[in-house]
Amino acid sequence: MEEELEERPQGWLSGWLPAWRPTSMSHLKNVEARILQCLQSQFVGRYVTLPGRARIWTVSLCPEQGEGRTPLVLVHGFGGGVGLWVLNLDRLGARRPLHAFDLLGFGRSSRPPFPHDAQGAEAEFVRSIEDWRREMGITTMILLGHSLGGFLAASYSLTYPERVKHLILVDPWGFPVRPTDPSQIRPPPTWVKAMAAVLGRSNPLAVLRVAGPWGPGLVQRFRPDFKQKFAEFFEDDTISEYIYHCNAQAPSGETAFKAMTQALGWARRPMLERIHLLPRELPITLIYGAESWIDTSTGRRVRELRPHSYVRHLAIAGASHHVYADQPAAFNAAVQEICDSVD
Repeated sequence: MEEELEERPQGWLSGWLPAWRPTSMSHLKNVEARILQCLQSQFVGRYVTLPGRARIWTVSLCPEQGEGRTPLVLVHGFGGGVGLWVLNLDRLGARRPLHAFDLLGFGRSSRPPFPHDAQGAEAEFVRSIEDWRREMGITTMILLGHSLGGFLAASYSLTYPERVKHLILVDPWGFPVRPTDPSQIRPPPTWVKAMAAVLGRSNPLAVLRVAGPWGPGLVQRFRPDFKQKFAEFFEDDTISEYIYHCNAQAPSGETAFKAMTQALGWARRPMLERIHLLPRELPITLIYGAESWIDTSTGRRVRELRPHSYVRHLAIAGASHHVYADQPAAFNAAVQEICDSVD
């Protein structure tokens, strides 16, 4: 059974902002429907029920001409959901089956409690992805993860390497080991530091929930760039509303992410300490935004740690952390090239 998770902000916010009940999942469903209606391809949206009764919201494009090709599976980043792939789904699903799902604890998926330790929380995410794969009947896949999704895709590949034909990591979070020398630490974006200063020990996006009806406006204020990224489809605040409603629910996955992090978003269990354990025959491509705040030298480090394996890393000009939305045409072309090389 799922538990309803409640939170109150820590620090100075706790003195004057009331606890806010999460919005109905129906709000998220409605705004996501507005986003997905922009797709030209036919798609199927459904819940995939896992053995423990948790449900994973999944959107699939399964073109007939792609029958027999390895499916591409997309894993979103922290605070996101399937709707943020709207600039990519048509192109990437044109020649092969494509599946995008909301991670357990995020988007429209179930929001059960996670273990409170970093290793346990990570293992729960990985277990849910494997249960989802099994229920979907997918034998092998091209696994693409963005940011937190990249970290989890790498962790999944470490546990179930036989299920992954090619691992694509897009501006992955959680790879570098936190430097001991403060001068070597790249400063995070201003909005990340501002949120951390406001929230103290609270969950990363607690301010959206305690802000209640002002939440969508806060998304627009902190991240006005999202509206610009999706301007091709939406002139209004649809995307800001979507991000708000994705994160105005019970903070299940968000709490798990917090357990996995330390000091402004460094991973407690950095992936660079484990990536060499992947089988040498599993190919990896890392895609970065040339202007991202993520440390792009990670790609070089992965190649050094896997000297006898296929490791390619590339940077897309004009793109920041959300590469798939900043430069969708270049991103889609790069991913399609990788997929075509698989089969």
